[in-house]
Amino acid sequence: MTDAERTARETFYSNLVWVIDGRGFRDNFDIYHLLPAPESEIAKDLVWSKAKRHMHGANRGMFFRWSEYLQEHPGASKAAVKSVWIHGIGDIEDQVNQAYRGHHQYDWVRPRRVWLDAAAPVYIDFGDDHLVRLETYDASGLLCIKLVARQKFLHDVMVEARNTEIATRFYPLPTIDQRSE
Repeated sequence: MTDAERTARETFYSNLVWVIDGRGFRDNFDIYHLLPAPESEIAKDLVWSKAKRHMHGANRGMFFRWSEYLQEHPGASKAAVKSVWIHGIGDIEDQVNQAYRGHHQYDWVRPRRVWLDAAAPVYIDFGDDHLVRLETYDASGLLCIKLVARQKFLHDVMVEARNTEIATRFYPLPTIDQRSE
């Protein structure tokens, strides 16, 4: 689908969701470490290193604390960050698990750009018990995914009036294969 076609459909229907068959590019889509819910208290102080295929440290979860950076650089903006103290997710694993609501970092090798630029919610169906919703995690612009149980998605599509209300409540999912290498 072209950008023009996607935009035309989003404009015409205005309350749609995209569900993409991801089986053809599953080998190019890696799901990495858990992220705390973006609205959680812990998430507000963390800036994550972008996970990417073959970047093993970042794929396991590397971050810096915004509060630590501000102590040395008062008034700095996140766009101006140069060097920081990097931490591993093991330092905050319990806190991340408590604040987890389905978000993960991911890397999509040769992504379908048309879906990254969509205005309507985009869900990718890899044929599992869950769908993957493409999202932007926080003000840093970090792209992430949110896992959504297939049954929850189907239920919400039938009962919710707005596309933005689909899969807004979290229900823990079974463990999935998290390929990190």
